[in-house]
Amino acid sequence: MIKPLSDEVAGTLATRPIHPGVRIGHVHLKVADLDRSLAFYCGVLGFELMQRYGTQAAFVSAGGYHHHIGLNTWESQGGSPPPPGTTGLYHVAILYPTRAALADALYRLAEAGIPLQGASDHGVSEALYLSDPDGNGIELYVDRPEDQWPRNAEGELQMVTRHLNLQDLLAAREP
Repeated sequence: MIKPLSDEVAGTLATRPIHPGVRIGHVHLKVADLDRSLAFYCGVLGFELMQRYGTQAAFVSAGGYHHHIGLNTWESQGGSPPPPGTTGLYHVAILYPTRAALADALYRLAEAGIPLQGASDHGVSEALYLSDPDGNGIELYVDRPEDQWPRNAEGELQMVTRHLNLQDLLAAREP
């Protein structure tokens, strides 16, 4: 069990930020049905299957990376999503490289009949919100260039949540 930090230690840690090169490399999700999840992540979103471990696990990625998303049924075969009001993953955010690529994701979702739960312009990014077949929250988003991020008079970041015009986003899709 991890013990709470003393005020002295907590104060020292707060002045020493994490290395700026640190990135979140991948997420591993518990799913109820591996084939159903692969149909969503590969068939709808377009991730590539990199490796499969029989009927219990698979690893998918974009661009040939070893894996961005791991899917497994080790503790969840046939299971159900956690009930509302419990702790756990809120959503996985998948960053798209361009607005046109995010527009293509929106098109794929519409073609597959996958409903959105939300769509927001956050000033720093544009985002689509939905759930995967197991009820895991998914955010598909594209960042704006940092010089376009909204800031107040003191230069502090001022993220917002505004309506995202989906027709305008779809218009950015490359044929």
